[in-house]
This record gives sequence, structure tokens and C-alpha cells, in this order.
Amino acid sequence: MEGASFGAGRAGGAVDPVDFLKQPQTILRVITWIFSIVVFGSIVNECYVNKDGPDLLCIFNENESACSYGIAVGVIAFFGCIFFFVVDLYFQQISSVKDRKRAVLLDLGFSGLLSFLWFVAFCFLANQWQQTTMSTGVSQGADAARAAISFSFFSIIVWVSSALVLRWGEENAAYPGYPAGTGIETTDTYQSPPFTETLEANPKGYQVPAY
Repeated sequence: MEGASFGAGRAGGAVDPVDFLKQPQTILRVITWIFSIVVFGSIVNECYVNKDGPDLLCIFNENESACSYGIAVGVIAFFGCIFFFVVDLYFQQISSVKDRKRAVLLDLGFSGLLSFLWFVAFCFLANQWQQTTMSTGVSQGADAARAAISFSFFSIIVWVSSALVLRWGEENAAYPGYPAGTGIETTDTYQSPPFTETLEANPKGYQVPAY
């Protein structure tokens, strides 16, 4: 995009809702948000069962850490998606190229972190589920447990894809320069002083217009 910086239009430009929703980054953001809801929602609602007493036990091999970790990652991803969705929405209002770069790098780092956290969640939940002894209570939450494991895996793919999209956008970003008189920003950093081409130096060091 001409006159764009880090994948966005010039600072202060209006946001087109249709174009914004069609952006790959926005689509991936919505998908990761939905996946996070599925994971922590499945664990909270159906992955705790009663066994021998009133206390609820995590069905992932009765390991409370497995359920807690899955919920924690899901909640972090949920609020992280909302935060960066708002950043994307107001990104064009950021006038400083340095501030835009910081926002992109922060988003990139967060996407990389969540990719790692989801990888750990998938391995942890899958391992604990393999060691789980099936019972009546566990069977009732089996579908939810499998859903949490499956969408943890899918989240890895989507968050990695999000990081790659951000990285590609950063590498292909066009930096705005000075206006060239047409209202369109260019990548030219400097402009020639006025009348340079029509002035010539006289012997005394003064410049007079050439007629």
C-alpha cells in the first residue's frame, strides 16, 4: 500500500470496517479468540467431576495443574486477542513510525509466546489424558477433554500463522516519507531545494536565476 507503514494506511486515515474485517490478521485474531473460549470453556464446564467426595477433581488424570494450566492459557489468549484487536482497530491513529513498530513487535512477541504456551498445553493435556483411568464421571466429560486437547493443537497453528503474517507485514512495510506535493507520501527521504535545477553559481559565490 503506497504511503503505508507497517501494513496500515497513513496516520489519521479512516478505517474501512469491511476491509478491516477482511484482513488476514483480523480473521486469525477472531479464530484464536474463539479457540481460546472453546478450550477454557470446555475445561471449566465439563472437565471437573465428583469422584469419592464433594470435591471436584480434574478429569485429566486427576491432575489439577493440567486443568488450571489449560484454563490459564485460554484466559490469557482470550484477553490478549481483545487487546490486540483494539490495537489493530486504532493502529492508523498512531502517527509515529517508531510507535507503530513497537506495537507490531509487541504483537509479534505475544503471538510467539502464545504459540509456545499452547504447545505446552497440548502436550500436557494430551499426556495426562492418556494416563487417565476411565470411569463414569470421566466418560461424561470425555468429549470436552478431547475438545480442549484438539483446540489447543489448532491454536498452535493459528498463533504461529498470526506471527508469520505479522512478520511478513513488517518485512514488507513501506515507510512514509515527505509529501511530494500531491498529498501522497513517498519513500523519498529528501527533496531537492527549490530552484536547484534553475540556479547557477556566479564567480562571487552568489547564485542567480538562469534565464
